[in-house]
Amino acid sequence: MPLQIALDTRRIADFGIGTYIRNLVRALARIDSANQYTLITTEQPVPEFSDLPSNFRTVIFAGQTRTGLAQVSYGLFLGKLGADLFHIPLNAVPLMMPKPYLVTVHDMSTLLFASPSGYRNRLRHFYLRRGLLRADRVMAVSMATCRDVEVLLGIPASRIRVIYNAPDPVFDAPTLHTPSAPVEGEGSGYPPEIQRVLDRYRIHYPFLLYVGRTNPQKNIPRLVEAFAVLRGEIQDHPVYRDLRLLIIGDEISRYPALRHAVIQSRVEDTVRFLGFVPIDTLRSFYQAASAFVFPSLYEGFGLPPLEAMACGTPVVCSHVNSLPEVVGEAAEVVNPENVFDIARGMREVLLNAERRRTLVKLGFEQARRFSWERTAQQVLEAYEEIGSYKKRPR
Repeated sequence: MPLQIALDTRRIADFGIGTYIRNLVRALARIDSANQYTLITTEQPVPEFSDLPSNFRTVIFAGQTRTGLAQVSYGLFLGKLGADLFHIPLNAVPLMMPKPYLVTVHDMSTLLFASPSGYRNRLRHFYLRRGLLRADRVMAVSMATCRDVEVLLGIPASRIRVIYNAPDPVFDAPTLHTPSAPVEGEGSGYPPEIQRVLDRYRIHYPFLLYVGRTNPQKNIPRLVEAFAVLRGEIQDHPVYRDLRLLIIGDEISRYPALRHAVIQSRVEDTVRFLGFVPIDTLRSFYQAASAFVFPSLYEGFGLPPLEAMACGTPVVCSHVNSLPEVVGEAAEVVNPENVFDIARGMREVLLNAERRRTLVKLGFEQARRFSWERTAQQVLEAYEEIGSYKKRPR
């Protein structure tokens, strides 16, 4: 008998979590025609859901869930759907959450990087632990996140299943792969669709790329400082003397420490903050970058390095938390707390042609180890395991 599955998709527009929701729903639609899915949204229509098969429907919850009372109303709303199970795709379980339900935990940053004392943090810890203890299954996106859930919240390992994320298939487009470091005097080397994006943003120079949030654990001030060191070392290089750093994500105004790092390092003219860009534009930036740099201090999974690898761009990244699981041997690994080691990693990838070729080859192979079909199949197995309990005769 098919299951009635309710999936909370209200955060589909978010960075990171939105990628998870969008690709999980699409992959489930490809592999599962038997079960019935109810996708909870905040508006109608949702463009990403326009071509889903008939076993998918959407319902709108127009309310907010920021306050305790609003969370209760959302829990009551879910209870009226008549679903056999519910999937909350982030670690924020509403009050009055009907059972059975599954939760996907992407990271523990809200606890690890919050003030260790204070009413708000204690309350956050209490509700998060309560929500995961009541869950019928917790799905962690990496072994590192699984360990964090066990250690920080005391959730038994038997209740947690590791199911990896994967890069969005839009980044895996072999016909669009192109060398990411054009040689001086030989033209841009980019296909027209990429060149149009670069022209639109007035980018006519080699660049390093960072993609993601710019909150403190992303370590962007050290990246800026390392870039300043690198610029001083290669200022006479025939190809990279005009190297720039592009940062795609939050605006610089959100974090004063980042603005201070740019000014203090005297790289105001060579570091650009582009904010968020459409996914097709982002793909072009990945493909055109001389290297992708990701010096994060903490990651629950870390999708951007895989996205860059899928686009054929060599990656420099940290050796912390989940990142060794994600990048394997396919990245130039650096100590994220050492500005000079970050600069060394960037210099090695730019100037060592053999290392670049090796990283591009290994990156393609590493990115292919992760797929949304595999992720969706494992999530579906969890659905059927938990859903069968409710349907089992008593």
